[in-house]
Amino acid sequence: VVSGRPALAADLENGESVFQGNCTACHAGGNNTVVPEKKLKKEAIEKYLTGGYNVDAIKYQVTNGKNSMPAFGEKLGPDDIDDVANYVFNQATKW
Repeated sequence: VVSGRPALAADLENGESVFQGNCTACHAGGNNTVVPEKKLKKEAIEKYLTGGYNVDAIKYQVTNGKNSMPAFGEKLGPDDIDDVANYVFNQATKW
């Protein structure tokens, strides 16, 4: 059976919790208080994020950081990174 959902669906509730605890200082409401044009909205992610608007590119950014954004790979486990990346991906069209 083929479905549109991944076999191991991300936990978006946990992703939201990880986001609230680690990302909102700079990214509350999908915005960016450090570099205002680099919001977490789909259009900005497509334009500015290396790799574009996809979960793997978001996971890479969260894990490794870039420019003003710190890396969270040492602070968050892989499941939390996966969940928060999926949360951001899903919210990017809603913020």
